[in-house]
Amino acid sequence: MKKNLTMTSLAIVPMLCQAGDAGVKGATVPSKPNVIFILADDLGYGDLGCYGQQTIRTPCLDRMAKEGMKFNDFYAGSTVSAPSRCVLMTGLHTGHCGVRMNAGPSKDAMLWKEDYTMAEMFKENGYVTGMYGKWGLGSKNSQGAPEKKGFDNFLGYLSQSKAHKYYPDSLVEIINGKSVDINIPEGTYSHDLFMKKTLEFIRNNKDNPFFLYLPFTIPHAGMEIPNEDLKYVDEDGNSIFEETPFAGKANYVPQDKPKAVYASMVTKLDKDVGRILDELAELGLEENTLVIFTSDNGPHMEGGIHYEDFDSNGPFSGFKRSLHEGGIREPFIARWPSVIPAGTETDKPYVLYDMFPTMCRLVGVSVPQGLDGIDLMSALMGGAEYEKDRMLYWEISQKGIYMQAVRWGKWKMIRSVTAETDPDIELYDLSKDISESTNVARTNPEVVSRLAAFMKKNSKPARPAFDWQGKFIK
Repeated sequence: MKKNLTMTSLAIVPMLCQAGDAGVKGATVPSKPNVIFILADDLGYGDLGCYGQQTIRTPCLDRMAKEGMKFNDFYAGSTVSAPSRCVLMTGLHTGHCGVRMNAGPSKDAMLWKEDYTMAEMFKENGYVTGMYGKWGLGSKNSQGAPEKKGFDNFLGYLSQSKAHKYYPDSLVEIINGKSVDINIPEGTYSHDLFMKKTLEFIRNNKDNPFFLYLPFTIPHAGMEIPNEDLKYVDEDGNSIFEETPFAGKANYVPQDKPKAVYASMVTKLDKDVGRILDELAELGLEENTLVIFTSDNGPHMEGGIHYEDFDSNGPFSGFKRSLHEGGIREPFIARWPSVIPAGTETDKPYVLYDMFPTMCRLVGVSVPQGLDGIDLMSALMGGAEYEKDRMLYWEISQKGIYMQAVRWGKWKMIRSVTAETDPDIELYDLSKDISESTNVARTNPEVVSRLAAFMKKNSKPARPAFDWQGKFIK
């Protein structure tokens, strides 16, 4: 039986490594295995072939699912980028972590000195750490700068808004232990630069234990891709889809073929995941490397794209910025040959804040006190999963609305409130209503009461716009 652990003894680790527990004949967990964690940006549950996508081609991720484990009920940390990434790094849900909304470089959207990260845990235990992509948790010289949060190597975007541009004039890189601006040659597609750095990092550290965090920006808007990577067009370069040209808005560039570009971005991301897997195989690192793929939140409708164009939210309602399933339910694939049984799946609910305790278990160190997640190593290895239904929690304040959500077994409750309105309560039975179309709050008052109490208990004031009662905090 899996339990919600606060401390995990090093002595327990070998017990998990036995073949009988793992469900893989002869499987053992290598000492200090490498970890590659790939986080897509705004990729929906339904954007991958192995999760039901019918139009966009994702053969490499589909292969990864066949060679590893596919999670059918996995959740992001939040419904927007910054808090979801904070959840991943800290192992705390959005009622406890410091970053609960996107807010540019402000103090409210960065990690503080006291925020202990997963990257710091890896570094303290002898790992080389690297990150290529979008950070979003602290600006240069701030408490939340990447080099102050456990990363030896970084190239990418520090801010949310700048990451909307795929052809930047500058990026930030850790040089001599400090984040500095570097000029980028005109016409350089940032994702290609991240991939170049990714493969170099793997080659340079093939003899060292490493943690490689890849918060790639694809397929977040704006819709941009190099011409050589543009797929889903005919021989004349015309989109195979019925397109509505996008004139450009705010930080998003104009695009006359947004659907073709979006689909191509997802396929390019898929291809690059395949390149990473192939590189591991070529270097003989497959058996010693856990590769995880997921997304930070649900699909968007920005830059000329609507999530319904490709059924990007799958069977769910909602999308990015919503706490309905489509805004937070994500693909999650884990591959580790000879450790994770190939072609396996789980329908148990897990969430992004489970990653920190899992990585601690993997490395063989104690889980820091107070984390909200559970260790899912046993599940990954084909062993026992937790038995009792957990309560999973989310909250976010945006555009004057404070929203909370709890998942408890088959039940899902969403609470929304403004400073001027009474709380709006939604309750859904996901076993019968996966699209959250029928609110059953009035007929299940005991469930509502229990979940409301859990919401109140788990919302700890940090830097929110509202308190639990919906009153503005000055």
